Amino acid sequence: MAHAHPHHEHHAHGHAPQRYDRAFAIGIALNLGFVLVEAFYGWQVNSLALLADAGHNLSDVGGLILAWAALAATRLRPNDRHTYGWRRGSILASFVNASILLVAMGSLGWESIQRLQQPEAIAGEVVMLVAGIGVLVNAITAALFFSGSRSDLNLRGAFLHMAADALVSVGVVLAGALYLWQGWSWIDPLVSLAIAVAIVLGTWSLFRQSLHLLFDGVPEQVDLPALREYLLALPGVCDVHDLHVWAMSTAEVALTAHMAMSPLPENDQFLQRIARELHEHFGIDHATLQLERDLGCPLGCARPRAG
Repeated sequence: MAHAHPHHEHHAHGHAPQRYDRAFAIGIALNLGFVLVEAFYGWQVNSLALLADAGHNLSDVGGLILAWAALAATRLRPNDRHTYGWRRGSILASFVNASILLVAMGSLGWESIQRLQQPEAIAGEVVMLVAGIGVLVNAITAALFFSGSRSDLNLRGAFLHMAADALVSVGVVLAGALYLWQGWSWIDPLVSLAIAVAIVLGTWSLFRQSLHLLFDGVPEQVDLPALREYLLALPGVCDVHDLHVWAMSTAEVALTAHMAMSPLPENDQFLQRIARELHEHFGIDHATLQLERDLGCPLGCARPRAG
């Protein structure tokens, strides 16, 4: 059994978690403060929209805490009981985050349909002011996670959650403005319904991807046929079998494969080269390759391949 490991693999992930610790701390503090302000004013002016949004924002604080806990879990050292550590926590957090968001938007949509049938008067100025603060808070929090959202599904979940909230708050501001201008009491629930539908459509891919990774699916950024072709085209390789690629966390991909060879390489340079190329071309951080002598094919059996 040969273990192919890029030497720089630990450095690739070392700095990201620390950088996002501050982002999570700021995001949670900002959102918790805003929930208190929004709930207070919602209760003061008897606005169901503000109270509902405060409840929704409280669920986001929970989502952020969950994503932060998952990020912390990826740093727990592996031991004899958990040989991979707790890396998978980040995938689970992405899934739970997406599920919470889908349920929250479902209930917001249902509430909006109820309110459309019986529109109520709202205190437009207060609603606009409080929702305006919400736009700022959520946009700032979303911006903290934007850079990490492209490479890590867990951080993408946090980013999407906050960006969705900023949209909800923009919708509430618009509804308040239109109500003050035209006196349309049905605009508030209609805007809420439109936002709920948009967010469900946006969250669906996060839900589907995290569920896929939970069941050891091949991460979307890995082109498995190309990877298999690359391994088969290596000099001396006759056959590749038991090829498995899966996500260890939302930011780390692992691979195991058996490669039948003739002849077997004489030193580790062959493995080090593969590890480096797998890391550079396919984004694979942990590659474990088992090399087997293939007696069934002629010496030096690498076949000429197209491309």
